[in-house]
Amino acid sequence: DALLPIRYDDDDSPVKVRSETREKIRSKLRAGELEDRELEISVEDKPSIEVVSNASIEQVGVDLQSAFERMLPTREITRKLRIREARRVLEDQEAERMIDREEVHREAVERTENTGIIVLDEIDKIAGPTSGKGHGPDVSREGVQRDLLPIVEGSSVPTRYGRVRTDHILFIAAGAFHMSKPSDLIPELQGRFPIRVELSELGRDDFVRILTEPENALIKQYEALMQTEDVAVEFDATAIDEIARIAAVVNERMQDIGARRLHTVMEKLLEEISFNAPEMSGQTVRLDAATVTEKLKDIAEDEDLSRYIL
Repeated sequence: DALLPIRYDDDDSPVKVRSETREKIRSKLRAGELEDRELEISVEDKPSIEVVSNASIEQVGVDLQSAFERMLPTREITRKLRIREARRVLEDQEAERMIDREEVHREAVERTENTGIIVLDEIDKIAGPTSGKGHGPDVSREGVQRDLLPIVEGSSVPTRYGRVRTDHILFIAAGAFHMSKPSDLIPELQGRFPIRVELSELGRDDFVRILTEPENALIKQYEALMQTEDVAVEFDATAIDEIARIAAVVNERMQDIGARRLHTVMEKLLEEISFNAPEMSGQTVRLDAATVTEKLKDIAEDEDLSRYIL
């Protein structure tokens, strides 16, 4: 309809457009032949309001923001877009009209209460040995633990979508505990985490899987990054295995920072290619074990140099 607007007679009755003309445009549209054609469409312009509030009235701020957004009218504006962009905008608008937001919020709260999982990462940062001084950082850490305790035990927490009961939510706490231990947490909080698991260190085989298996694995990321400069970088299996081996060796000799080591090793391996990429447009770079070993041999062999690799 935007491509072929309906015309009206003097008596406001629509003029019939020949069906073959519409079918011709429809077939071209479906075939993708009109993607770059520009047209004007009317889109909804919803006002966006941000309410800044301090921590003591955080929930009030959220509620005010929602209330203001509901109160302000939605206006229509005309935008000139290519068909591929207009299609996305129109699809989003139609999908928004079909969604019952109240039902979505109700179901979201219900799912959260019955099947939700909350991970409290780096909980070791609020654990510390009891000093007995009655002041200082240990008291502050204990205060944070006592604030977390009712939520973990089960309470009603206000959110912008309504109150959420945490009684049946699964809480998982994780921490490195280099400077402290789980028993340094207050006894009440310890009792809410009855199952404890100690993770083993990542090894060479784990690094190979991390480099290749995830959807956004590092190998895929760097290949895509080089593609932006029209440079194809190819890693064979031996190169990936050698990268994993060197990362494991550096972790053993220095502080073990797990899979984070892979990122800096990859940066060191590809820094020269990344720097020269604009001049290498159209080229293909193939990396094997020998190439990786040659570029990273100083890191694996020189203890002092390894200190500069995070």
